[in-house]
Amino acid sequence: MKIVYDKETDTLTITLRDDRIRDSDEVRPGVIADFGYDGKVVRFEILSASQVVSQPKSVAYELLESTAA
Repeated sequence: MKIVYDKETDTLTITLRDDRIRDSDEVRPGVIADFGYDGKVVRFEILSASQVVSQPKSVAYELLESTAA
């Protein structure tokens, strides 16, 4: 997974996997989802990110472990 914030275009791109894009759809105003040839999401792009994300230059990553035995 890769997250890129482009200050010049004010876009935040979250790439889930490296795959070719077959189709893109604006799923909500300002949120574009790119889909691969398998129909699954490849990446998201958030337009005007500084108006949506409180700190577009900061990322926190958390991995939750299952507590089920």
